[in-house]
Amino acid sequence: MSPTGLRLAQEKMREAGVSSSAIDVFSHYYGALESGATGLVREDDIEPLLDPAVLADVVVDPDEARDALARTVLIKLNGGLGTSMGMEGAKSLLTVRPGRTFLDVLVGQVRWARESYGVPLPLILMNSFRTHEESLAALRTHPDIEVAGVPMDFLQNQEPKLLLGDLTPVSWPTDQSLEWCPPGHGDLYTAIQSSGVLEALLDQGYRYANTSNADNLGAAPNATLAGWFAATGAPYAAEVCLRTPADRKGGHLAVRRSDSRLILRESAQTAEEEMRYFGDEQRHPYFHCNNLWFDLAALHSALVDRGSVLGLPLIRNVKPVDPTDPSSPEVVQVETAMGAAIEVFDGARAILVGRDRFLPVKTTDDLLLLRSDAYGEAPDGTPQRAGKPTPRVSLDPRFYQLMSDFDARFPAGPPSLQGATALRVRGDWTFGGGVVVTGEVELDDLGTPQEIAAGTLLGPKSD
Repeated sequence: MSPTGLRLAQEKMREAGVSSSAIDVFSHYYGALESGATGLVREDDIEPLLDPAVLADVVVDPDEARDALARTVLIKLNGGLGTSMGMEGAKSLLTVRPGRTFLDVLVGQVRWARESYGVPLPLILMNSFRTHEESLAALRTHPDIEVAGVPMDFLQNQEPKLLLGDLTPVSWPTDQSLEWCPPGHGDLYTAIQSSGVLEALLDQGYRYANTSNADNLGAAPNATLAGWFAATGAPYAAEVCLRTPADRKGGHLAVRRSDSRLILRESAQTAEEEMRYFGDEQRHPYFHCNNLWFDLAALHSALVDRGSVLGLPLIRNVKPVDPTDPSSPEVVQVETAMGAAIEVFDGARAILVGRDRFLPVKTTDDLLLLRSDAYGEAPDGTPQRAGKPTPRVSLDPRFYQLMSDFDARFPAGPPSLQGATALRVRGDWTFGGGVVVTGEVELDDLGTPQEIAAGTLLGPKSD
C-alpha cells in the first residue's frame, strides 16, 4: 500500500475544514488498516454477558433521581437521512405519529420531563452536514426547547472513503459528495470534544449524558435510570434488551476473557464462520439498544489522556463508492460504534431495560406500526403498546420500501392494527380508509395491483 495514501487523505480532510482531532483519530485507524486489522472479535475470546443489572429491580430515592436528571443532558444522534427508505432529508422530520415527526415527539418527551421534575434537561442533536440546517429550523418552531448557554447541536465529522486496493482517497467526479462518509456513530466522542460542546456542558454544571438514536422513540428521559447511573458512580453504562429471533442482527455486549471488560460486538466484527454464535439468542441473550449513559467528566479525562483518540475497535466496512451502483469501485469506510466505548472505561456497567425502551424505525414495516392505532401513548407522548404483543408487520419491499411508494399505497393512512397479531403483504396492494385488520392476515401476490376497499374488515378468513 502506498505511504502517500494517508497524506492525501489528511490533506483532503484539512481542505474540507475537518477538525485536527478528527484527523488524528482517522490517522489512527488508517494505521490499523495498513497493518491488516479487521476488527473481528472471535468467539473464543469472549464470554456471554449473563448478569446485567435489571431496571425493573432498581429502587431510587425520588429526590436523588430528580437531582441526577437535573445534571443530565439528552443527546440524540440525528445524522441519518433515511436513504434506505428513499428519503433525502433528515429522517427525524418524517411523520411518525399523527401530525408529529420524530423530532416533535422527542420535544414532547423533554417538555414532559422538565415539567414533571423541574429540571432543565437540554436536548442536543448530533447532526450531519446534511441534517444540520433543516433540523435546527424544525427545533426553532419549539422556541421553549432551547436552554440558555447550551448549544442545540454539534456536527459529526466526515472522512474520505478509501479505495480498497491501495487505501488512497477515492475520486468520484460525478458526485463528489460520495467521496465522503461519516466515521460511524463512534465519532460522537470526537465531535462533542472538538466542537467545544463537552467543555461547555461541564462549565454549565452538567455531569451526565444520555445518548440514543433520534429514531428510537422508546429512549425517553428516565429519572430512575438517571438516578441509578449516578448512584453507581460508573463512568459509562449501556442499556440492553432481551433478544428475540428478530434481534439476531443487532450488536451485543460480551465479557472479554483477557481482562474481564465489557465489550460490544457488532455483526461487522464477527467472522462469517462464527455468525451462528453471534445470532444465537440463547448463547448471547441480550442485545445492545444503543442507549448509552456516560459521565461527561470521565469522558473529558479519557479524551485528554488519550490525545482525543479513545481507540475504539475498528469496523472495516467495504462498500461500492456509489451505494446505488454495485459495479462502482469498492471502497473502505473506516467506522467505529459509540457503544464500543464501554471497553474504554474501568467499571462500565450494563442494565437490562424493558422492550419499551427500544422502538426504532428502520423500515416502513416499523413505520406502519407506529403510525397505526397498534400503539397508544404514555403521558409524555412515548408510543406505548399495552397488554398485547406487538403485531408483526411484513410489507413487500418491491412496493413499500420507499416512502413515496409506501405513502401512495396508504393514501388515507394506516389500517387499524389494534386487534391484529400479524399483517403480511405480498404484492401490490393499496389500502382504502378505515380498513381494520384483526388476527393474522396475509395478502398474496396476485400479479397485478389490487385495492382493499375503504372500511374492509380483514380477518384470518378474509379472501
